[in-house]
Amino acid sequence: MTLEQRYLWLEREPGPRMIKEALKLIGTTELSGNKHNVTIISWAKEVGENVADVYKADEIPWCGLFLAIVAKRAQKKLVKDPLWALNWSTFGARKETPELGDVLVFTRKGGGHVGLYTGEDEEAYHVLGGNQADCVCIKRIAKLRLYVARTPLYRSRPTNIRKVFLSKTGLVSDNER
Repeated sequence: MTLEQRYLWLEREPGPRMIKEALKLIGTTELSGNKHNVTIISWAKEVGENVADVYKADEIPWCGLFLAIVAKRAQKKLVKDPLWALNWSTFGARKETPELGDVLVFTRKGGGHVGLYTGEDEEAYHVLGGNQADCVCIKRIAKLRLYVARTPLYRSRPTNIRKVFLSKTGLVSDNER
């Protein structure tokens, strides 16, 4: 799977680094049944700490794991217990109005979801995340579900960080798993 045509502009963006790292993983997909995607499983080992002890199968929700590997590769400080989506509400600094590359934490029935802001339309954020339809992709998620937006702590803030307005095309995700 590749980046959808309407999001190809992201490949030309000079930053932020978490977006650049996340784009490298587009199309990574969990396997159905008893098999597991070794790439996703390897992220748990790369993240370190006790993550590999907890994360053993790709059918375990992995949006937090995806964000942890992206943050680690972008040299950002990880949150405590990064597998839990809602724990990302302590990442970086609180942001009232999300912009390109910010971490968005959402609520959903049974827990939460976390991903990166790539843009928005009138009713939804366009979120680059893992475990969205069982893969790394960009999905529209209703703004009403936003729990908190967090911005990475930058030594030097990328100059292209901004609000991005996109067309309202595609379904709004109601339960990322």
